[in-house]
Amino acid sequence: PIGFVALTAPQLARRLTRTPQLPLLNAGLTGAIVLVAADLAARTLLPPLEIPVGALTALVGGPYLLWLLGRRTATR
Repeated sequence: PIGFVALTAPQLARRLTRTPQLPLLNAGLTGAIVLVAADLAARTLLPPLEIPVGALTALVGGPYLLWLLGRRTATR
């Protein structure tokens, strides 16, 4: 489930930098920030429990990836 970060970080970095090419360094930094934020949220969202990071990234990354795929097919 953490693989969603590898699929969404480059797309998110491209949208943040607004460039047609893939910004490789920005994609790596975006992926690292997303994963650290997901880990921090997983540890602090429900204080007595720790949610698995993979479950949190799948909850956020899955719908985002589906939205990207749906948007891409709608523009063709």
